[in-house]
Amino acid sequence: MKPNPIALVVDADRPIRRLLRVVLEPHHYKVHEAENGQTGIKEAVAHRPDVIILDLSLPDMDGLTVLKRLREWNRDPVLILSAQNDEENKVAALDSGANDYMTKPFGSAELLARLGVLQRSIPGEPDGPLFIHGDLQVDIISHRVTLRGRQVDFTPTEAAVLYILVRHAGKLVPCGHLLRCVWGNDSENKLHDLHVYIRSLRQKLNGAGNESVIQTVGSAGYRLLLPMDCQHAPSESASPNMSCAIA
Repeated sequence: MKPNPIALVVDADRPIRRLLRVVLEPHHYKVHEAENGQTGIKEAVAHRPDVIILDLSLPDMDGLTVLKRLREWNRDPVLILSAQNDEENKVAALDSGANDYMTKPFGSAELLARLGVLQRSIPGEPDGPLFIHGDLQVDIISHRVTLRGRQVDFTPTEAAVLYILVRHAGKLVPCGHLLRCVWGNDSENKLHDLHVYIRSLRQKLNGAGNESVIQTVGSAGYRLLLPMDCQHAPSESASPNMSCAIA
């Protein structure tokens, strides 16, 4: 467990957020807050929290939708903290990618203990890079990308787009899916931004054997090519600015 972990609290109830801050900060957590699902997704992209505390009842979208969007690119532990205590909701949350589930009202000692267990369990996941292509290595779990042995730095949005492509490596990822996962309800006018981020990713990942690692698939979307695909990959010359269907 990190000495100063980052916790993201996504809950519409301000007193609950305040209470969680009071509980967590004396135990060296750095706390970020979000009052709705869309802000929660943006905060997760911006701060890369070590643990996320998520309520299921949010004003703009239900917590399960937030969880599913996060799981497109984020594998940090998620603790559901909800007043909904029926078995159906618990099973749905765990099936959607939650690591644990607590009901309100909650005990501070139990909450801290469960968060500690969640963070200690992360090293048990696969250690190696989740994606290797030539001299490019992408490790989503440690949020580390290296090219020819040197770390490559990305903006939070670039990283989110890349991690989604890695999760679906070898498969077409529609532009609409990328837009919804990264920008959520604010994605309507972000198509040009997506093309810009793809172009930036291509520039940063450019290296021996990696020139075509992100392929544009007609007007449908993008694909992160597997090593065996590259010998068949078409040229990417003008593809970043192509129109892309939002479907």
